[in-house]
Amino acid sequence: MSNDNYLKAKSALISVASEVANEDVMTKHQALVINGFDVELHGKMPFTLSMRVEDGIDGVLNDLFCRGHVRSWDCNGTQVFLPSPDNDVILVFTHFLHHFFIEGVGLRQICDWCRLLYTYRDTLNYGLLESRIRKMGLMSEWKAFYNLASRYLGMPDLDSRLMIHDSRFDKKADRLMKLVLECGNFGHNKDLSYRTRYSGMTYKIVAAWRRLKDFASLIPIFPLDAPMFFVTYLFNKTK
Repeated sequence: MSNDNYLKAKSALISVASEVANEDVMTKHQALVINGFDVELHGKMPFTLSMRVEDGIDGVLNDLFCRGHVRSWDCNGTQVFLPSPDNDVILVFTHFLHHFFIEGVGLRQICDWCRLLYTYRDTLNYGLLESRIRKMGLMSEWKAFYNLASRYLGMPDLDSRLMIHDSRFDKKADRLMKLVLECGNFGHNKDLSYRTRYSGMTYKIVAAWRRLKDFASLIPIFPLDAPMFFVTYLFNKTK
């Protein structure tokens, strides 16, 4: 989303919101409450852990906004444009993966991804999907989470390359499921009291240490990506 369009959307939403949270200017994220519903405005869809993934997301957004690859949803007579299934699959996957690495993700986000894949199983461009996943360097993450969906959520085999139960990823899936249940949606099951207990430099040190331990717990699952993602995350936080 261009900066002008983001500002226009933010202004329109704030005018009808009953609650408005603090804006994250860097990521262009504004949370609001409208008619009792939580609403989030995303001007960007940042991954923040890998430039390869950021480039892949930018390509998807360019395809969406510049080439108009969308699908239409009739919401009680109002036409709403949504990303095309090929684009939406990437956006949903990278978004919940971002939360998984940084704070934790719940089963709901994984189920959203599964439902999207199953609903559009007959029209997805599997060749394009595989190319995008490989270019972003997320094949191990994709297969591990698909195995989790297969082993624990009843997700069927949909494609012989990307959406199939691969027993080589069973241990990763088991470890993933344990972490998902332990951490909860956005880390809600974690002890986050340090966020209000400390401030200033002390908070930054404690937060960095907690984040280091979180990433360390992911090394047995993603031994190459977890350390690399942590370094990128730390660099983005300190630059």
